[in-house]
Amino acid sequence: MSRVIAMAGKGGVGKTTVSALVTRYFAKQGKDPLLAIDADPNSNLGETLGLEVEKRTVGDVRENFMKDPQGVPSGMDKILYLEMLMNQVLIEQPEFDLLVMGRQEGQGCYCMVNNILNRFAEELEKNYKYLLVDNEAGMEHLSRRTSGRVDMLLMVTDYALRGLRAVGRINEMLGDLKLDVKHKGLIVNRAPKELSQAFLDEVERIGVPILCILPDDENLLEFDMTQRSLLDLPDESTAVMAVGEMMKKVQEVIA
Repeated sequence: MSRVIAMAGKGGVGKTTVSALVTRYFAKQGKDPLLAIDADPNSNLGETLGLEVEKRTVGDVRENFMKDPQGVPSGMDKILYLEMLMNQVLIEQPEFDLLVMGRQEGQGCYCMVNNILNRFAEELEKNYKYLLVDNEAGMEHLSRRTSGRVDMLLMVTDYALRGLRAVGRINEMLGDLKLDVKHKGLIVNRAPKELSQAFLDEVERIGVPILCILPDDENLLEFDMTQRSLLDLPDESTAVMAVGEMMKKVQEVIA
């Protein structure tokens, strides 16, 4: 069974950057197969990893099928046809694979199509030791992406009380969602050398331990401005080293 690592946090705090850094960690380890899922309709994870994902999303498969449900090749079963299309949107790399969920549902009943796609995704996940989900800002759809089980929920905030309080709200709503979250940890992105007492007091109130403090890393800005893959970040990058230390702990916890 795959170990599920999922991201949570409000928009703009750096979840996709952290997801890319976690993907880089697994890619450099070269031992454990990873399936990264970009579950944000904005779909930036592939771009951050230097991959071309245009029109290669689960959302495109779903929408194209809904527009022309009779377009299945003659003599071919609908389920097999959709599974074939899903295989085509899976972006395979030597070190990891990427599945981009893409756009949200339009109008109409998607139940049949979604059931087939979810069943395919569940079968696909069995081929990987780790499943990484770069989630959208809300948590409502995470249960559908992970069959309700999350081994490690990484809750990302920037160095601002607003982002931290958003983490607090997410933590409070977990009990109302159909999610079995085994472990939780906080990542503070773009952090100064020392966290203020007010920030630490809020962390204590929320009750989620800090797993990683990501300092401002000039490499991240440079790679973003030059549209370079974060997979190519130097090993001595402060962000790379911080996430590397965090992931060693995460792997021990969820082993």
